[in-house]
Amino acid sequence: MTATGDETIESIFQRERGKILATLIRALGDFDVAEDALASAWEAALRQWPVEGRPDSPQAWLIRTARNRGIDEIRRGATAHRKREEIQSAIAPEEASGPAPDDSDEPSVGDDLLRLIFTCCHPALAVEAQVALTLRTLGGLSTEEIGRAFLVSPVVMAQRLVRSKQKIRSARIPYRVPDEVDLPERTAAVMSVIYLIFNEGYSASSGETLLRETLVLEAIRLGRLLCQLMPGQQGPRGLLALMLLHDSRRAARVTPEGDLVVLEEQDRTLWNQGQIAEGLRMLHEELGAHPPDAYAVQAAIAALHARAARASDTDWRQIAALYARLFVLGPSPIVMLNHAVAVAMAEGPREGLRLLDQLVVSGVLHGYHRLPAARGDLLRRLGRREESAAAYREALALVGSDVERRFLQRRLEHLD
Repeated sequence: MTATGDETIESIFQRERGKILATLIRALGDFDVAEDALASAWEAALRQWPVEGRPDSPQAWLIRTARNRGIDEIRRGATAHRKREEIQSAIAPEEASGPAPDDSDEPSVGDDLLRLIFTCCHPALAVEAQVALTLRTLGGLSTEEIGRAFLVSPVVMAQRLVRSKQKIRSARIPYRVPDEVDLPERTAAVMSVIYLIFNEGYSASSGETLLRETLVLEAIRLGRLLCQLMPGQQGPRGLLALMLLHDSRRAARVTPEGDLVVLEEQDRTLWNQGQIAEGLRMLHEELGAHPPDAYAVQAAIAALHARAARASDTDWRQIAALYARLFVLGPSPIVMLNHAVAVAMAEGPREGLRLLDQLVVSGVLHGYHRLPAARGDLLRRLGRREESAAAYREALALVGSDVERRFLQRRLEHLD
């Protein structure tokens, strides 16, 4: 890819890093060697380009330079003999010293990116490892950044990354796009990882802040990438629409002091209309091409919120119906909880509370703070103050997020 004249070296590297790394992992056969080789090529670019001028194809230059350095490193290592056959089978011998191949070819690079995505999200890896490896290789986040985002030490996160790479080597996890028969299931796993990253950024499960913007933006970037690489596949556009519509409310979700603002109290003039328009367009395209899956139905719910100029304009009956549809697609107690809240808004708190109490009796959400928090809110609306206070106290004993804890404490104080 040819860079524009006003792009900085840093911006080129940031834009191309994932594509280059994907190609290097295929060529060199090792995550660590590929990452080290790319870092070495990056250092060389910082030294040489300001002096010698920027190459016509920065991506091809970086691939060639990094690949050659990776080959040299493998040859110097103790496993040189074993690795040499892998190298020769991956690339022609003359390419190591000859002119740069056309590594910027988009279909080839796209194939490499897909291979990397499916390798990082392989079901043989633990979910935590899939998330960490995806953020490290595709997102370019440092070990420290990923650790901070998930509130674990850099040492713990580094160990998680090392174990995942060792698993890929020892289990000989193939670096390829799944066969057509396995593609839908494996694509669903990839989307699940991306959405998990988004959710942890959108509503942090613990810590001092509600939002972890780095994770939200990275999940949206990965969603865009998946849409570009798999334009005809069901799901990616619905997932991207869902994330865009949710994130459009970011500026209104917390006060300047960092306190939570619930949906019905948000200043809707702060919602990002550009993201809403893009999310609605992506949802329309997805529904026009495929039957609605779980992501598309959730995006449709978010779209109903986005279209309501005021909280009182929200079509809660349709939202409740969509949650019922979502439960058919993927039965989940969380969906049941959200359905109960939507029913409470559409038909009144008494009916919603009846559904929530069924969840309490079933015990399926025992220990999940948002169930007693929702009950506390509906009991408050019904004027049952003592029961509401007890529910809020139960939620306070379970909540992990400092922001949500302050919100629940304020609700409890208002009751008192």
